[in-house]
Amino acid sequence: MSDDSRPELAAWRERVARTLDEHRGEARTRRHDKGYRTARENVDDLVDAGSFQEYGQLAVAAQRSRRDYLDLQSNTAGDGIITGTCTINAALVGAAAGRAAVIVNDYSVLAGTQGFFHHKKLDRLCELAEELSLPVVMYTEGGGGRPGDTDVTTQIAGLNIRSFSTWAGLSGKVPRIAVNNGYCFAGNAALFGCADFTIATRHSWIGMAGPAMIEGGGLGRFEPTDIGPVEVQEKNGVVDIVANDEAHATALARQLLSYFQGPVAAWSAAPQEVLRDVVPLDRRWAYPVRRVIETLADTGSFLELQRIYGRSIITGFIRLEGRPVALIANDCQQLGGAVDSGAALKAARFLRICDALRLPVLSLTDTPGFMVGPDSEKQGAVRSMSELFIAGAAMTVPVVAIFLRKGYGLGAMAMTGGSFLRPVYAASWPTGEFGGMGLEGAVRLGFRKELDAVTDPGEREQLFQQLLARMYEVGKATEAAAHLEIDAVIDPAQTREVVLRALSTATRSGNAAGK
Repeated sequence: MSDDSRPELAAWRERVARTLDEHRGEARTRRHDKGYRTARENVDDLVDAGSFQEYGQLAVAAQRSRRDYLDLQSNTAGDGIITGTCTINAALVGAAAGRAAVIVNDYSVLAGTQGFFHHKKLDRLCELAEELSLPVVMYTEGGGGRPGDTDVTTQIAGLNIRSFSTWAGLSGKVPRIAVNNGYCFAGNAALFGCADFTIATRHSWIGMAGPAMIEGGGLGRFEPTDIGPVEVQEKNGVVDIVANDEAHATALARQLLSYFQGPVAAWSAAPQEVLRDVVPLDRRWAYPVRRVIETLADTGSFLELQRIYGRSIITGFIRLEGRPVALIANDCQQLGGAVDSGAALKAARFLRICDALRLPVLSLTDTPGFMVGPDSEKQGAVRSMSELFIAGAAMTVPVVAIFLRKGYGLGAMAMTGGSFLRPVYAASWPTGEFGGMGLEGAVRLGFRKELDAVTDPGEREQLFQQLLARMYEVGKATEAAAHLEIDAVIDPAQTREVVLRALSTATRSGNAAGK
């Protein structure tokens, strides 16, 4: 008997077809005319081919009492959200490690607003993600709560929903990546901000209220493009990575997720001998630490987060011989590598997430310490810098510290989990120098009387340089190692193998998840 002879099968096929882009041609055209992709095009690009298992595809908006049901089936397809399970990066990490959940808010349906069944679908996937330990990628474009679901007659404010607590409750349990393109307001912005990692295209506007809510609150009239443009949200740290467009954002989401899916077999690395000459001979000169990171890491594996927020600390991910590693590093080209309030908060949050998700940490340290002074205190330095100590003390994954040059004061301790004894291995390049505070400051403070006693400026400078050289000799890396304040001084060209041996030892001893 032919399938065509079964009317219920034919009816089902027609019903499903109304949810697809081919049937919703006008909505698809509107998206393409703006230079955007449809929700289903994003799903197809994100997931491995043939792996997507959809949930709740036949849902419609709870508006049957006010709209024709056939119209709802097409124009409110899925109630504005596509949800399902899949694999992502299975060819890279294997099918078991590639398991994932996907939630895509569909702006072509009622501006991506959140309705009654929309929330139920979102909750269902979040609950499955927790039960099955599935990482989640969510596309968040949408206008927040929807007031027009007239079929729902048993609620007043509609605030007794679980979506936000369910999504937030996944924190520390599974990796959560939010991707945004276009307008993301109110409830959608709350979902975006709750994610562990956030990616937004250059055509993104993200705010905790859209124009209507702002005007309704008596705060004035604004265009949607006035609210939370990506340029603002990147500078303040709301957005971790800015993408060119949805295709780029999707590729970044796949890459970012891969670090939490485990090791990969194929890798290559640059010649390591160049690391011997990265740090300038003149200790006062800065150098591009990203060159160090990109050389150390497997080729093409470095992915940086929040590049222009908290700029004196770099945060991101690398691979070493295919193994994923979280990374923090001081950038001596920003504030001389001093840790300011923004950088401390950025690094603390990053370390908490990586610890909860069981990713080991490599710290490349080169800092004169915390940024101090009246302006720093106005930024809440005491509280924000202490957060970095708290995050370090709570860490349970292995930390490896490599001192590239300066390791001074509380800032250097905070970069290594709160103490030079905290890492499973703490080693320095021969260019390392150590002390309770920066050498110049230590000389000026400790030898003030001697310096003040010299009246001739030239002679005073000569004495200062002599005292500085003496302090440098006392605090250089080999002396710190000789006094067991660090574990070793290493050849910079051997940094990769040193870090890998330390991580392998820690993993075998049961101090880290089996990454």
